[in-house]
Amino acid sequence: MPYYHVVFTLPAPIADIAYYNKAILYDILFKAAAETLITIAADPKHLGARIGLTAVLHTWGSALTHHPHVHIIVPGGGISLDGERWISCRPGFFLPVRVLSRLFRRLFLARLVGAHDAGCLQFFANHVHLAERHAFTAYLAPLRRAEWVVYSKRPFGGPEAVLAYLPRYTHRVAISNSRLIGITNTSVIFKWKDYRAGGRERAKVMTLAIDEFIRRFLVHVLRCSDRPQPQSPPWRSRLRLRQWSERSSRRSQTAHHRGAECRNRPPAPFHWRSFSQRRAWRCCAP
Repeated sequence: MPYYHVVFTLPAPIADIAYYNKAILYDILFKAAAETLITIAADPKHLGARIGLTAVLHTWGSALTHHPHVHIIVPGGGISLDGERWISCRPGFFLPVRVLSRLFRRLFLARLVGAHDAGCLQFFANHVHLAERHAFTAYLAPLRRAEWVVYSKRPFGGPEAVLAYLPRYTHRVAISNSRLIGITNTSVIFKWKDYRAGGRERAKVMTLAIDEFIRRFLVHVLRCSDRPQPQSPPWRSRLRLRQWSERSSRRSQTAHHRGAECRNRPPAPFHWRSFSQRRAWRCCAP
């Protein structure tokens, strides 16, 4: 069965707000991205099926800048709305990117405005004026017309390549040791990729003052105060990883076996615990 790699990215002005409101905006990012995929996939004009997905939060760019987005791995099909058969997407094509982008934009901004109206957001420095409703509305106005970046492609290396790629962001932060070249009393030198360049020009070396390197690194460390309740899965994974499936365990068990039957494969053993965890990860707020 083919899998697809989908990425939803926040525009820079939204990322600026997320800088001081990580728990709230990352939660909105997860929910809006998942709802977008589930809604469009269920539309008979596109796929007409119920899908499941796994999403991983990624907050950094190659130069350790703040660049929040979610990587999602999703099967190339789902269970029909009547629960009777498996529906596969067209070969090499999952869902239309432009449709995904516009629905994602609408859902995200609606949740963001709701959080502002509820007094859940905080603003500092150059953005302190956004605490006022009219200033916040004016700030969002250009974003309602802009194209939001959504990427969707079947990975060249298959689902194994994506599954090997995603765990790097659930248990690592910002940079791996292999990218570090050297350190002096005043600076850190590391390798990075400039995705605006092409070919050999993409691989570059950056030197940052030590305090700036530490500042960029700490931007991507999730605060202890953002941890969920003790009965939830480990806090780091919970904030960076979400899974969506059916809303009830009994329906999940039926869908799990039905999907396997529809694909003419024997169903894998069902574990109640795995689905109870998926329900716990589905959202972090009512």
